[in-house]
Amino acid sequence: MPEVRTRGGARIRYDDVGRGEPALLFIPGWCTTRASFQKLLPRCSAFRRILSVDVRGHGESEGGDTDFDSATVVEDLLAVVAASGARQIVPVAMSHAGWWALDLRRALGPSRVQRMVLLDWIATEPPPAFLHALRGLQTERWSEVRDRLLQGWLKGLDDAAIERFVRDDMGAFGEAMWARAGREIEAAYAREGSPLRAIAALEPMPLTMHLYAQPESHDYLAAQVNFGVEHPGFHVLKLPATSHAPALEVPDMVAAGIEALVSAREVPIHAGAVPA
Repeated sequence: MPEVRTRGGARIRYDDVGRGEPALLFIPGWCTTRASFQKLLPRCSAFRRILSVDVRGHGESEGGDTDFDSATVVEDLLAVVAASGARQIVPVAMSHAGWWALDLRRALGPSRVQRMVLLDWIATEPPPAFLHALRGLQTERWSEVRDRLLQGWLKGLDDAAIERFVRDDMGAFGEAMWARAGREIEAAYAREGSPLRAIAALEPMPLTMHLYAQPESHDYLAAQVNFGVEHPGFHVLKLPATSHAPALEVPDMVAAGIEALVSAREVPIHAGAVPA
C-alpha cells in the first residue's frame, strides 16, 4: 500500500488504483475511513485513476496520538498528491471533508483542481441543532451526542452493510477524535458561513457536483437548485437513498454522477440532474 511520511513522521496511507488524469482523490470525513469508498473503487477505477486516503489518525494512517487540525490534514493530502505525481485532481469529498476539498483548491489553484464532487454535505448554513451537537461533542456528554448522531445515520435504514459501517467504522473512534471533529467543523462553518458561500468565492468557481441523499427536504434541494441557477458551475443531484452514505447504498449512481461531472464539458448543466 502506498504511503507518505508527513509532518512529525506520520505515515499517511492510501490506495492508488486505475489510470488517467485527472485523478480522483477520495477523501473520507472526520471519524470515518476510506472504507466509505470501498464500493466506488472498482466502479470508478475502470475509468479513472483513484487515490483513496485514510486521513491522519484514521484507518491505517498514523498521527492521531497528538492533537491536530484541518490545516494539518490538508498538508497531509497535499503530500499525497505530490507523492502520486498527479498533475490534476478532482477531490471527491465525503461530508465535511468538503472543507478540505475547498482548501486543496485554494492551495493547488484552478489549473490543477478544476472540478469537485461533494457527497452528502450540509451545503447551506447548518441547522442550530447540528451546531448544538458539534458543541456537545466537545463536552463530557460527547458519547451521548455521538450515539444520537450515529442513530440519525441509521434511521429508516435496512442495510446490514451500512449498519456495520456506521457501528464498527464510525463508532470505533473515541472522545479525542470526535471532539476534534466537532471543533474543526464548527470552526469551518463559523469562518465560511456555508459551503455554497465558500464555493461561490472561489475564482474561477470550479465545476462542482453535490450528490446527496438526506435530508428529505424540498427547501434544502430548492436552495441548491437556486444557487446553481445563479452559479451555473454548480450542480446538485438528490439520490434515491435513505442513508447518509450513498456511496455505499447506491454506488452505481454515485459513480455515474462522478464520471458525468468529470467528463462533462464546461457548459451550463441543469441543476438537479446528472450531466449527460
